[in-house]
Amino acid sequence: MELDFRKNPAILSNMVDVMADGVFTVDAKGHIIAWSSGAARITGYSSQDILGKSCHILEGQNCKGFRILTEFLDNPTPYPWGICNQECKVLGKDGRELYLFGNVSIIRDEQGQVGGAVGTFTDLTSFILNNQKIAVLEEQAKSRESFQQLIGKSPAMQEVFRRLRLAAQSDVTVLLTGESGTGKELAARAIHTLSDRNDKPFFAINCSAIPETLLESELFGHVKGAFTGAIRDKIGVFQAADGGTLFLDEIGDTSPLLQLKLLRVLQESEIRRVGDDRGMRVNVRLITATNRDLKVLMAEGTVREDFYYRIHVFEITLPPLRTRREDIPLLVHHFMAANSKTFGREIGDIAQDALQRLTDHNWPGNVRELKNAIEHAFVTVNGDCLTLWDLPSEIQCPPRSRNLKPLSANTEPSLPPEEEARIAEALQQTKGNKTEAAKLLGVSRVTLWKKIKQLQTPPNA
Repeated sequence: MELDFRKNPAILSNMVDVMADGVFTVDAKGHIIAWSSGAARITGYSSQDILGKSCHILEGQNCKGFRILTEFLDNPTPYPWGICNQECKVLGKDGRELYLFGNVSIIRDEQGQVGGAVGTFTDLTSFILNNQKIAVLEEQAKSRESFQQLIGKSPAMQEVFRRLRLAAQSDVTVLLTGESGTGKELAARAIHTLSDRNDKPFFAINCSAIPETLLESELFGHVKGAFTGAIRDKIGVFQAADGGTLFLDEIGDTSPLLQLKLLRVLQESEIRRVGDDRGMRVNVRLITATNRDLKVLMAEGTVREDFYYRIHVFEITLPPLRTRREDIPLLVHHFMAANSKTFGREIGDIAQDALQRLTDHNWPGNVRELKNAIEHAFVTVNGDCLTLWDLPSEIQCPPRSRNLKPLSANTEPSLPPEEEARIAEALQQTKGNKTEAAKLLGVSRVTLWKKIKQLQTPPNA
């Protein structure tokens, strides 16, 4: 038996059909003459579907991959050795867009005229889409918070944890509400991590941070030529998050038109890229968040009523930090431990007056503001203990105008700002040593102690 495939065409035919790659031949007009089993597996088109038909059957509105083949057949001269190598996009039988890398070689007859071509192609779809998803993930990672946990022992946070666990047990659409900085993205991540989707992607988009004109493309993707600057196809985060979770923050800032498109996704599990006339199925769990009153926005007409009720299936409210002050010491020590690793400095202690001031602060920026305050302290601290003077100035010396009450007879007046600044600078230079600071200021230690006590006395004392 002849085993040389060059001498025995039967062996070559069997080899072609067991290859993972697709193999095909076309005549000079681009009609498909032969179609391998690998080509059928990749495209979904069987030999019966495709033989005798133009290779353009694999083209769609945004998939013109085989156009280059007919151009090559008409004019193979520009290609060295009569071989064309091309990465292209075609349309599978089920409507999926397939990314292929192909090689086509011209076949000439006895007179040297083009009689057709033989080609092979490799399916790069998974590789291309995974790279695109990685690119989206990398872009997302640039804006992520390093703090990955929700922390709190207060009853309010324990209730939040209970509702987060309930939300994770199903695919219910969740609306997270609360002031800015309360940890809504962290709550969304917690739901994702506890859910059955935890091995799939998690994406977070701040709808107010992206111009309205670009947000639709960011969410749904676009096809090449959809608008000025769309030089190539781009997948959106819905497609990148397929199987996982998409978190949309500041959902109240979206336009009614975009809300309508999001409503369609929620109802039909289908997206449509900008510039595309075909829908694409997606399986994404949506979590939204806002720090605004959506009912007020709905009454004003900026939030659609049908959209509101579709996203407001299960609401979880994140409490402001000022209403759960018992959690502040826990958060402070958590951020100190995190910053010790970041800065490469082991600072595990904080002065009692500093911790008390942190606990008493009103925290309009909530947990995010607290996190930034501790980071600021790690920049300014000299020793191994954070002091009051390492904290941001607005926390060291809160505005005296807040909650002012008339001074009583035994209430000491506040210090002038310039004297506060001198005391702060002296304590900074002496690393919190009050005796040395008193020498620098030219006052007794008792006098300095009294002045510091004046600074630490709340305005409404």
